[in-house]
Amino acid sequence: MIRQNGITIDEAIKLKSMKNCKLIAGHRGIYNTISKVNITADPDFVDWVDAGELLMTTAYSFKNEKLQVQKDLITECSRKGLAGIGIKIYPYLDALPEEIINLANELNFPIIDIYHETPLSDIMTSIFKEIFNKQASLLQRIETVHEQLMNVVLSGGDIHDIVRVVYENLQNPILVKIEYTNQAFMGLEELAEDTRIGLLNNYRRFYDGIENKIREKKFNETVELINGKHVRRMVMPIIVKNNVYGHIFSWALKTPLGGFDLSVLETASTTIALEVLKQLSVRDVENRHRSEFMEDLLSLDLNRKSKAIEKAPVFKLLMDQQFKMIVVQIENQKDKMADDLLQKIALLNHDAEGLVEELNLKAFIVSKTDSLYILFSFSKELDNDHIIKTFCDHLEKYLCRRLKDGDYKIGIGRSYNGLSDVYKSYIDAVKAISSGDLIGNNNVVYFEQLGIYKILCQDYLREELEKFYDVTISSLVEYDQKKSTELVKTLEVYFTNNGNLKKLSEELYTHYNTTLYRIQRIQSITGMSLDNHKDRLNLEMALKIKKLLKK
Repeated sequence: MIRQNGITIDEAIKLKSMKNCKLIAGHRGIYNTISKVNITADPDFVDWVDAGELLMTTAYSFKNEKLQVQKDLITECSRKGLAGIGIKIYPYLDALPEEIINLANELNFPIIDIYHETPLSDIMTSIFKEIFNKQASLLQRIETVHEQLMNVVLSGGDIHDIVRVVYENLQNPILVKIEYTNQAFMGLEELAEDTRIGLLNNYRRFYDGIENKIREKKFNETVELINGKHVRRMVMPIIVKNNVYGHIFSWALKTPLGGFDLSVLETASTTIALEVLKQLSVRDVENRHRSEFMEDLLSLDLNRKSKAIEKAPVFKLLMDQQFKMIVVQIENQKDKMADDLLQKIALLNHDAEGLVEELNLKAFIVSKTDSLYILFSFSKELDNDHIIKTFCDHLEKYLCRRLKDGDYKIGIGRSYNGLSDVYKSYIDAVKAISSGDLIGNNNVVYFEQLGIYKILCQDYLREELEKFYDVTISSLVEYDQKKSTELVKTLEVYFTNNGNLKKLSEELYTHYNTTLYRIQRIQSITGMSLDNHKDRLNLEMALKIKKLLKK
């Protein structure tokens, strides 16, 4: 919706030039804003009028048109966003048809009966004069607000101070939500409790809505139902680095929201964006130091590791504790802009920090381009498994809110005593992420739960695993590819059902004799017998290795 600057229908009606004019329909549109005035005698004017215009004409053309044509005209004027229409009804008609009046009332579209002796040019001149005067006054008021906001910034004020300035000038309730810190700054003073709760619920519903709507980088204006009343609401996005980092809300509870209010919100949005940018810059510097420390701590270079351990007290990390690393990996983001990904990481970093504080834990958090490293420290005698599970359960809720399911993985390493072995927990966490799909589709993977894959996923074993795969089931895989058969799948289901051929047939929807034939072919191609426990173990291990090697 385009916000027009000008005077309202109500203000225009009170002008001296419109002394004898009357508003005969569309009374609910009395606060529509007139940004310009047009005069026409042509009934086919709809194609060249604009939103915000007050159109003035005579009823001469109405007299010759059918009722449906008149109704279509009023409907189209309303659809195009005209402020209203002024018509000299007399002497061409005694009155407009009742159907036209009723339609205008339904559309909240103002129709003014212009006094027959009043020149249209007088009305146009007086309205334009008021618009110009109001524009000049508006510019002065906006300049004053701009100076107040600049004084806040230059004096070291924060977002609370900016909200206070905006609230004092708008004289309407406002609320500023900064998403990456999950903070809400409110100017809801002097409101009844039920009204305050109604506004808070209304703003929360905005964030519960469609994700794309929240991310729109444009001003939004709607009429909201709050506590049984229709209230106009403005929402201005706070844009930093081409991403939406929050919103400013204002509701027309005390005075109508107009062009001045929009200008104030625009200026406030820019001012808050600068404050957010400053906070992000400070956070980036802090994270750079943290990241350098973490890289040294995880390094296999003993000199780098030693320097990191020396710096550990600066980051409040103690040598004689046990440590556990959690890695949060963001995936499927290749089509995303770099700034979008950095914003998501910043939001998740803040979520994780808030969660650590809420659960009264000790953690060192570092954000990377597409991941988070969260290093927990505990006293050696503490059993931390339950604590970590609670943290991961809560963290996953944040991830589900920020990302689509499947766009993230959480890997949890094992606990190790002392800072010098933190790198082992990190390797565990990375292995858990890379091998997690082998044990199911869970987004949260504990290294301890990988079972036999804890051994198989070790890098130094890869060459041996390749050789083992080649001498066990590589021939079976090649046979399936050449003949378009499903012998590998049959073997997998065989082990899933503990060698029960009847269940195997049922799961594969094959005849029992077909199943027997497939089993015989598997044994013939691999040269191994499923009746031999050693061969069975080798084949089952080979299937796991196949998944691990992604063959």
